[in-house]
Amino acid sequence: MPTSSVLSEEGSGAGVAQYAPLPGVPDELLDACGNTRPAWAQFVRHFHALSREDVARRFERGDQYLRDAGVFFRQYGEADAADRDWPLSHVPVIIGETEWNDIAQALTHRADLLEAVVADLYGPARLVADGHIPAPLVAMNPEWLRPVVGQKPASGHYLHFVAFEIGRGPDGGWWVLGDRTQAPSGAGFALENRVATARVFSDLYGEANVHRLAGFFRGFRDALHGLRTDNGSRVAILTPGIHNDTYFEHAYIARYLGIPLLQGEDLTVANGRVMVRTVAGLQPISVLWRRLDASYADPLELDERSRLGTPGLVGVQREGNLTMVNALGSGVLETRALLAFLPRISEVLTGERLKMPNIATWWCGQQVERDYVRRHAERMMIGPALSTRPPFEPDGETIPAEAMDPGLLEREGSMLVGQETVSLSTTPAFVDGKLVPRPMTIRVFLARTQKGWTVMPGGYARIGRSDDPAAIAMQRGGSVADVWVVSDKPVAPDTMLPGPSEPYLRTQLGVLPSRAADNLFWLGRYVERAEVIMRLLRAYHLRLAETGSVENDLIAHIGERMDQIDVDPGGTIPAGLIRTVSASIVSAGHVRDRFSIDGWMALADLAKTARRMTATVTPGDDCARAMGVLLRKITGFTGLVHENMYRFSGWRFLSIGRALERSIAMAATLAHFTSPDAPEGSLDLAVELGDSVMSHRRRYAVSTNRSTVLDLLALDAMNPRSILYQLGEIKDQGALLPGAVVQGQMSPLSRELLRVHTGLAIRLPEELDAEALQTLVEDLAGLSDLMSETYLR
Repeated sequence: MPTSSVLSEEGSGAGVAQYAPLPGVPDELLDACGNTRPAWAQFVRHFHALSREDVARRFERGDQYLRDAGVFFRQYGEADAADRDWPLSHVPVIIGETEWNDIAQALTHRADLLEAVVADLYGPARLVADGHIPAPLVAMNPEWLRPVVGQKPASGHYLHFVAFEIGRGPDGGWWVLGDRTQAPSGAGFALENRVATARVFSDLYGEANVHRLAGFFRGFRDALHGLRTDNGSRVAILTPGIHNDTYFEHAYIARYLGIPLLQGEDLTVANGRVMVRTVAGLQPISVLWRRLDASYADPLELDERSRLGTPGLVGVQREGNLTMVNALGSGVLETRALLAFLPRISEVLTGERLKMPNIATWWCGQQVERDYVRRHAERMMIGPALSTRPPFEPDGETIPAEAMDPGLLEREGSMLVGQETVSLSTTPAFVDGKLVPRPMTIRVFLARTQKGWTVMPGGYARIGRSDDPAAIAMQRGGSVADVWVVSDKPVAPDTMLPGPSEPYLRTQLGVLPSRAADNLFWLGRYVERAEVIMRLLRAYHLRLAETGSVENDLIAHIGERMDQIDVDPGGTIPAGLIRTVSASIVSAGHVRDRFSIDGWMALADLAKTARRMTATVTPGDDCARAMGVLLRKITGFTGLVHENMYRFSGWRFLSIGRALERSIAMAATLAHFTSPDAPEGSLDLAVELGDSVMSHRRRYAVSTNRSTVLDLLALDAMNPRSILYQLGEIKDQGALLPGAVVQGQMSPLSRELLRVHTGLAIRLPEELDAEALQTLVEDLAGLSDLMSETYLR
């Protein structure tokens, strides 16, 4: 039988801390002799020179950046999920370059070891056959995926991007707490932590010789592109979607690296290749950086309950037509019990001991190990052997050995591990106006490039909210901090951009998945629909303020129009408006990787303001003024998009959706307010709703009448509020979409656009009676359906 540990007081990895730190002083500040670590000296001098007021201003500056950037994490509770503010601990963790190089060397060795282990588990399985890993830990492991046994990765490697959770003991030594090989998260958050912390200490950061992070990401991006099977295929990031707790990071990384962010429904398998559904047809994908667990990737051969993956991915990987980063099945390396055997496996496979020990672990499937765990129960935690969580993360199953059922080890020993209680080093954290010691861990990221493993020079530290190491996870109130690797000599600046001496090239425009186009199209529609509702509400409440009563023919007529679009005019901020704004946020969230921070924050601010108004605004003048505020905010968002968004296909779908919604709304508004039985004041109201009061005064030397209103708001090709103008925009943008002309002939959508546009352009105002306007509404709705059939399905 395999031996899971060297049965001594040291266990299979790091022992219990032997060094007692000075009371109240964070361990990270001091070396084993009690002297300040050189890496911290400059920061300590700088921080002590700051006043309390200056510290508060600086920390608020960092927090404001995170709020403006929309950085959040999603916390799932018993009832539902909630987006929480990013819990930044403003004081960075600082490590000297020499010490970091030792850490990098040790973790590179471990990454190579894990590559060899996973290659064996899905290949010859000698580690099991020779007794170095118990067979049950593999055969019963849900992360060991039988359908991929025998597959060899197209790239030649199973692992391309890994992370290690490491901690320092109070004695100064580092050890590995957990291996993250499934779909490591946090690299994008490390970037945001860096930006925020650099703003907090902007005067220090530039002169502290802190190693930059951009080079790490540039190297990995280039490595991903180098894995493509041909120049015609693409690289993409596969995300579970907006409900994942780290979706913000997925979108941020996609935007930062310039790689499309896809969901399982965007992909299909055709002719043995993975294809992305785009508005221009199917396009090949040969490299997928997956950010979802492997079992969800393919419901055909893995978890049939999954709605997140794409049927057939396993088969494409089997045929060597897809490089998955990381390979399907690599999550087996995260198994907690495997930590018990890695020290011996390292010697077997590499001829060397682990260069950084992992947390002392004993698999309780053998009597000797069970007896050892019992004898040392006072310093042991008992947890699931097949768990993939580090020991300090909440899983609801890990308990102190002293608190367990005495017979549990005998009954279920093969499914349990004993691990020494984590004793973590502490780092400075600013709490209640002073620096206090808090336990910390660091997540270190490694990326495989053409030159081998590259280690991110810094990382992502998790800081406990108290002295309890179990309180280090964000779900338990922990915070996160930037990690600075500082040199004793100047560090060259680095960016994601090529150097000035490199060739000037325009990169190929990214593909636009049909799902992304659909969300952009409906984002345009929802934003315009919200504006229409706001204008109706403002008109309603202005007249309510003038009359003081809802018993008014014109007010009732406005109410009937709002009923048509499912908006209750009663009260102040109706649920229909909140629903529409929320729908726009959901659509934007699905394509967040395609939005600027300013655009996203403008839309989020609109939604937040609208929700806040529901509890404070009163009917009449107050609500009318509130609608004015919301109108200015929503037009601000529209202006940002129009002025700043690149004129690629995504912008066209957004613009077409907005123009189509405006056309439909205006046609319905004119049908309602220019009808023969409309009450007095309806024509003036129609011009007001069309935001064309000044235009009407300038264009016509008479008061409003049905002909002038219809001419201005339906037939004037120079008025951006008119139906004809918007149809012209739709026709022009539609002509630039893929497939608008096929083999010299117009597509069905192009022909229908031309028909509707021409049919309206030749009309006279007196020809636009109620029936004609209603027919126009139906024609416009038909254009929406045809757009969906052509591009969005």
